[in-house]
Amino acid sequence: MEQNQFEKIADQIEKLLSTMKYGSITLVVQDGKIIQLEKNEKVRIK
Repeated sequence: MEQNQFEKIADQIEKLLSTMKYGSITLVVQDGKIIQLEKNEKVRIK
């Protein structure tokens, strides 16, 4: 993976993290390359 691609993916992950309080982020890999990011956000009801 090129450094530029890695930086773009890292930026995308950072943006996703900043918008969620609970949940998960999944990296989808195909042929050794990240092709998709999935965000699964949880909402806690007290």
